[in-house]
Amino acid sequence: MTLQNFRIFFNSELSAIYPKTEIDAFFFLLIEAKLNLQRIDTVMKPDFLITNEALSELKEIVKRLKTEEPIQYILGETEFYGLPFKVNENTLIPRPETEELVEWVINETPKLRIKNQDKKLKILDIGTGTGCIPISLAKNLKNVTISAIDVSSEALKVAQQNTLLNNVLISFLEIDILEAAKLPEQYDIIVSNPPYVRELEKVEINNNVLQNEPHLALFVDDNNPLIFYKKIATLAKQHLTKNGLLFFEINQYLGKETVEMLQKQGFKNIELKKDFIGNDRMIKANV
Repeated sequence: MTLQNFRIFFNSELSAIYPKTEIDAFFFLLIEAKLNLQRIDTVMKPDFLITNEALSELKEIVKRLKTEEPIQYILGETEFYGLPFKVNENTLIPRPETEELVEWVINETPKLRIKNQDKKLKILDIGTGTGCIPISLAKNLKNVTISAIDVSSEALKVAQQNTLLNNVLISFLEIDILEAAKLPEQYDIIVSNPPYVRELEKVEINNNVLQNEPHLALFVDDNNPLIFYKKIATLAKQHLTKNGLLFFEINQYLGKETVEMLQKQGFKNIELKKDFIGNDRMIKANV
């Protein structure tokens, strides 16, 4: 089968399930990963002949896409903040909104460094998953020591692989933050993207997420949706240094409630920030 004919087949098989823009994105990811071809090759090499072995693999991937399995899991990798990351069913797939959180931390760190007289800063990521937040910070910040924790040993295995893939050094610890009485040490910055989707919001979640990504890293009880935020804020009050910063990615519907919780805990200079879609998504606060 030629590349052009495979694209026709690809579109016809998936058009009832996905919008065309998404199908195109899948197609370009696949031909790059499996055929070592670029987007321009669909124009320049329409008669490129796909081997029977490669075609068999591509058709198997189409079958998996028809079940709404995320293409990131199928390929075993994704990109975040311009960096490659391995992913599997034990980790959430990193989101563009979280890239904005990383950008905010990177932009605020030099200001904190000045306040702290240019000393080496310690950063902790809570609920690290793939390690996308600490690894991206490590690649873009100098003179920092970064640690990360997660409750899932399987997720931490993936995060460790990603440190090797991106040639950075992160200290990982397996800790259930809800059971933790304290944190390992004092930190200048604590950042977290904890579970925050309420059970009642499942109706808004696409099947590819609901049926594939780890619910442990996604959902919280409707009656206590800020459970992780309250616990992390309590620990942050004890373990952030002078001028220390706390960053959260948050539930878009609970911005006001999260700010009020932080105010009650005694945090100052609380800033609520919207993501690129216009939803309340991030919070920064001073200890």
